[in-house]
Amino acid sequence: MKFPIKALVVMLLALAPAMAGDLRMGSAKIDITPPLGMPMGGYFQVRLNTGMHDPLYAKAMVLQDDNVEVAMVFCDLLNLPRSYVDDARKIIQSTTHIPLENVMISATHSHTGPEMNHVFLDRLQGAPAQIAREYREVLPKRIAEAVQEAEAHLQFVEVWAGAGREESLPFNRRYLMKDGTIGWNPGKLNPNIVRPAGPVDPEIPIVYFTTPNNSPVATFVNYAMHADTTGGTQYSADFPGALGRALDVVKGPQMLTLFAIGAAGNINHLDFRTSDRQQGPQESARIAAILAADVLKTYPQLTKVDGPLRARHEVIQLPIQQVTPEEVEKSRALVDRAVNAGPKGIPFLELVGAVKNLLLTDYHGQPIEAEVDVVSLGRDVAWVGLPGELFVELGMDIKNASPFRYTIVDELTNDSIHYVPDLKAFAEGNYEPVNSFCAPGGGEKLVAAATHLLIEAYLGSSK
Repeated sequence: MKFPIKALVVMLLALAPAMAGDLRMGSAKIDITPPLGMPMGGYFQVRLNTGMHDPLYAKAMVLQDDNVEVAMVFCDLLNLPRSYVDDARKIIQSTTHIPLENVMISATHSHTGPEMNHVFLDRLQGAPAQIAREYREVLPKRIAEAVQEAEAHLQFVEVWAGAGREESLPFNRRYLMKDGTIGWNPGKLNPNIVRPAGPVDPEIPIVYFTTPNNSPVATFVNYAMHADTTGGTQYSADFPGALGRALDVVKGPQMLTLFAIGAAGNINHLDFRTSDRQQGPQESARIAAILAADVLKTYPQLTKVDGPLRARHEVIQLPIQQVTPEEVEKSRALVDRAVNAGPKGIPFLELVGAVKNLLLTDYHGQPIEAEVDVVSLGRDVAWVGLPGELFVELGMDIKNASPFRYTIVDELTNDSIHYVPDLKAFAEGNYEPVNSFCAPGGGEKLVAAATHLLIEAYLGSSK
């Protein structure tokens, strides 16, 4: 029987992308909203959830070419301690084709998600304790499920990249005060403010995935600003979730919006030059609308990205802050008091330091084993995954040293080591240095490691 020539041509054209080794991409989202009554995170006190404003998701994208497969997951959570990441990665490694070291799992840093800090969770009793235990068991499975579903929906895609800018939203929350000290969130219209003590990063890196016939598949957005705008005790993905809903209106619900927070350890949305409250669902919606407009304005300026997919992974040792047994005992008593009677009457920085001291005991005085990850596409786009909340200066140092056209810094990836200030901030003091696991110099070590891996990926080295 003769094979129809037309059918043969159609078959060969259909196979052409696969023969050429083009990029494949799959995306998925899984609901990770906890049950009602779970403790809320982010404010150094136990606050029980009272409802849901909008759901929380684990959003995954899997990238694959003929040689490499990677997964990146972005969770609407305050942070993700290493134990959750390890459990999720084990499931992913056993149920997909993706090696453990090629999996990046990060938190968007939504302050209206569940409490993840075991210092507080271990002290719960009754129904909240049971809810927290069950959520601890199910969350890694849900994260892995998002990756499994994304891998199951791999398709050939074209990739477009660019960067918008939005300078009106972010503010450095550390300020030089008239007495020469550094103030942290020093209050609206404070007359003692001299000027911000550091910069902001207004760049909005965007990576847009389409089918070969130009149908939207996914948009990745990165921005360096705390997701702490909604407030209250209802679950919410904060402005990153609202950003996705805004883009859905234009691109359609078939497109998934993925968001990763940039280096925003010292960056939030509060403008202390005004008396506006700047908190609540309306503020989250306002920020999302502005960012969505920036993304929509940038779409026509995106340029096509070509080139191989590469992944680099390195574990480095960071110097850790040391804590004495006496300090641990004092910290334990202070935290017990805060959980049982509330934080009222306890100086804020004392409570912050006490919680940090108890978490430091997990390391037994040993250096922090910090993962540094780089995923790159050609010589245009690179994602950098780093643990902790990096100061914006460190993120900008990475971008400035990177050979890639667009470098995306994704903090709170694969672990939560709290704040990572630069050397200058350690000398200045206040909240972030007090709430850091790292000793001075840790942030600069992360920058050096990330820069090394970026150059390696750019040159295509396998070493």
